[in-house]
Amino acid sequence: MSSASRVTATPRDALIVAHGAPADPAPQEAVLQALAAATAPHLPAGWRIRGATLAAEGALEQALDGLHDPLIYPFFMAEGFFTGTLLPRRLAEAGIANARQTPPFGVDPALPDLMARVALEAAHEAGITPASSALLVAAHGSKVSRTSADSAHAMVAALGPLTGFNRILAGFVEETPFLADQARALGAGICLPFFALEAGHVVGDIPDAMEEAGFQGPILPPIGQHADVPALIAAALIRAAGDHPAA
Repeated sequence: MSSASRVTATPRDALIVAHGAPADPAPQEAVLQALAAATAPHLPAGWRIRGATLAAEGALEQALDGLHDPLIYPFFMAEGFFTGTLLPRRLAEAGIANARQTPPFGVDPALPDLMARVALEAAHEAGITPASSALLVAAHGSKVSRTSADSAHAMVAALGPLTGFNRILAGFVEETPFLADQARALGAGICLPFFALEAGHVVGDIPDAMEEAGFQGPILPPIGQHADVPALIAAALIRAAGDHPAA
């Protein structure tokens, strides 16, 4: 059998899934649906793509209704419990066992280039010279898993040769080194949140930490809200579809 015959036609259904906010699920549910709508024009003709959060009751099941063998794009910043355990379990409960998932957003191979471009554009707009300034990557972190911090540290390592900032550090909301401490050590520069959605940590914890530390410089929107993210997601889905083996 030739290699061409072992590959099916490109799957036409996809779903972007994020965790969402259990305390107030509606706003982020709307964001995911808007993200899917913005991603659709970057996909080949014939694709169907939807978005849903795990937090909004019934949203995942509703989004999956009518989709055939959808390719799942986890809008998360790291591999871990949510992508490896909770999401597959919720999909199975919704009738999609052994769902095909792409790697999550935070480890997408195209993300470092986007992060670097965003940081350098912000530096230029603020009149900051990267070679004599700092970039602070604000990330979530976790008290129970290393994968969240590992993804952030990997991003810091990737950004070094791409940006030329004098110092690049990661600071975390939920583990050491804490964000306020890292911001205090730097004093000034650019803060780029390594988050998918503009939710509680981004709108509350990050600016609070920057203010506590006396950090001087712009605090950028979370990278997941950048206008180029839909194209990045579409490219990841197309790559994954091209590797889909025949059953």
